[in-house]
Amino acid sequence: MTSNIKRLPSRNIQVPSEVGGGLHRWRARAIAAAEIAARHAETADRDSRFPGEAFAAIREQRLLGIMLPAALGGEEAGIADVVDVCYILGRACASTAMIFAMHQISVACLMRHSRGVAWQLELQRRIADEQLLLASSTTEGNNGGALRSSEAAIKTDGTRIALERIASVISYGEHADGIVTTARRNEAAVGADQVLAVFLKDDYSLERSQSWDTLGMRGTCSVGFVLRAAGVAEQILADPYEAIHAQTMAPFAHIFWSAVWAGVAAGAVQRARAFVRAAARASGGKLPPAAAHLTRARLGFETLLGAVQSTVRLFERHAHDVQSLNALEIQTSLNFLKVQASELAVSIVLSAMRACGLSGYRNDSEFSLGRSLRDILSSPIMISNDRILASAEGAVLMSDVPAEIFR
Repeated sequence: MTSNIKRLPSRNIQVPSEVGGGLHRWRARAIAAAEIAARHAETADRDSRFPGEAFAAIREQRLLGIMLPAALGGEEAGIADVVDVCYILGRACASTAMIFAMHQISVACLMRHSRGVAWQLELQRRIADEQLLLASSTTEGNNGGALRSSEAAIKTDGTRIALERIASVISYGEHADGIVTTARRNEAAVGADQVLAVFLKDDYSLERSQSWDTLGMRGTCSVGFVLRAAGVAEQILADPYEAIHAQTMAPFAHIFWSAVWAGVAAGAVQRARAFVRAAARASGGKLPPAAAHLTRARLGFETLLGAVQSTVRLFERHAHDVQSLNALEIQTSLNFLKVQASELAVSIVLSAMRACGLSGYRNDSEFSLGRSLRDILSSPIMISNDRILASAEGAVLMSDVPAEIFR
């Protein structure tokens, strides 16, 4: 296995111009990709397969490297821009949107913690140029969702490194161009002394250890693997994972995941609205008895949007101030977004289904919400809300409530 990065020639790909209403170019391109994702969402779910058509469209629209700096071939999209893309994709196909979000989390870690290392900068150029897709491996063995502890250790031999890791889940691992993974710093390090390393497809092998036959999010193909990787020392990010996790991995994950769930919820509300309108037309303008559930779904949806928007603004204010970002109050708010968004999204989709009644429950109905419900039920257990709330108990006891609403 080798780690030499070879540049491939750029491709001249035409992307759609901004569409009516002045949509930002990233949003217009996301809509184009989402149309393809929606077309194939049912089969990706039914067959539990990677949404390849959607990602061919995402690559064609050059969306995988939009956050990267212009100097590295990116477009310098902000976090709010990526949130919009996640939301748009989430309305079409939850698995596609979640894969896109997980890729962007890894890109953010590289961007914010590469510290000028030539190997890592060149990888970022390749992501923008070749539209490489990154997966991540942060769960391992019996640790489950305990992201701040690793079992497998980096082994060093001169300038070479090696890693063998029993990864309980690597989403879309067999379809990615590279994997970003946590590990113990070395064989003498304790579990919490972690680093983040990135390996390209030629650097590693994957041996399946678990299947992926789940209720929802089937297209993420989150299979378990034994990961065996080798590379050079420059493939380890300079900052300790403790800093990467607090400053980038967790905040970007919670924000981008919440945008995906908001997209799934939006699709469900839109479908319930269409059902209620159709039912009202068929009965001479009389609303069906379950129409109140649509109102309840919309109320929850507005709350969810507000939570995502306010947390994005909070993160943007503190993103480049390490001391401020690490403050207990900020970290607690970022963690609580994941809990609030996931629980709200589940209740919104459930209300939308109740608004549609049997038509929403049926799989063979144009108003079916079965896939939306199955997908959204993953949100409270994807990094368990119980684990987040338990870890926040000390912070809640130590931090007071704000003295004013507008601070």
